[in-house]
Amino acid sequence: MACSVNFVWNYCNSTSMDKFRNSGKRLTDFELNKLTSGCSKELGISSVTIQSICKEYVYRRNNNKKKIKLNWRSSKRSLGWIPIKSNGFMIENDIIIYCNYKFRFWKSQDIIGNIKTANFSQDAKRHWYINIQCEIDKIDAQKTGKYIGIDLGLKTIATGSNGHKFSRDNITRLYENKLGIAQRAGKKRQVTNIHATIRNKRLDWAQKTTTNIVNNYDLIVVGDICPSKINKTNLAKSVNDAGWYQFKSLLAYKAIRLGKEYKEVRENFSTVTCSVCLNKTGLSGLSNLGVREWKCDVCGTYHDRDINAAINILRFGHESPKGIHLHKLVEDVK
Repeated sequence: MACSVNFVWNYCNSTSMDKFRNSGKRLTDFELNKLTSGCSKELGISSVTIQSICKEYVYRRNNNKKKIKLNWRSSKRSLGWIPIKSNGFMIENDIIIYCNYKFRFWKSQDIIGNIKTANFSQDAKRHWYINIQCEIDKIDAQKTGKYIGIDLGLKTIATGSNGHKFSRDNITRLYENKLGIAQRAGKKRQVTNIHATIRNKRLDWAQKTTTNIVNNYDLIVVGDICPSKINKTNLAKSVNDAGWYQFKSLLAYKAIRLGKEYKEVRENFSTVTCSVCLNKTGLSGLSNLGVREWKCDVCGTYHDRDINAAINILRFGHESPKGIHLHKLVEDVK
């Protein structure tokens, strides 16, 4: 089935490319649906799956308008993927019925709400999963009346404006020796397993930490740190291990689900600005990253670099009509 999905994808890619070269126009998902109609029996997949492939292809192609074609799919270099719609399958306890085939799966959690769509997908270890998207009623989470600004970093991945620091070991460095030995020995399966272990440990920590933050705070403000500049330095490996994008994405969707407020703000000068007198008296530049504490020359306040930045980030994102007493917050932290 996955090979059939790749065949349909490549057909859409080839046909759309030929259409653009001949007329300068791109095929829509409606036109691709007409061109691929009637081939479900020969390919052994559902017609709704073929429609989903066409729709996904057009969506990804439109997001890359500069490209005439997308990457080709093959069983060797592409992980398996079979999209299905709610009217294309049935679920009975721990069995999913698709195209008259029955697949038993481990039901990790109860399925609640209205099923909208689903897909079979394969991970790097070539294990198959069934992913089901459901629409559920809005969750009215209990308000805590608390708020937090978060400064993202490397040594401490996330520092809160209340002084709490969320950190973990650098997982990439814990496994880099073992990974290097496996790579030099040409053990591809072992390399894949190590990469999967690193990814799973990183995601597990991020899931637990973001859940804790969203459950305890009503307003979450995070700096829009951009790793592209730091990736050009010798800190690139630490930046990739920190997983800032993943951390912010988890915070965003969990906040939406629980009805909490999530903001990303520009963090310019958050590190060098004194959170008490708002004067820019701190040290700046990559050469001063090792300075973790500093004293304001104007008001004489001692600052922890990360906590001060987190307080400023909270101030940047503050638009609540109730007001946040930042100076009282600073006194509590001190």
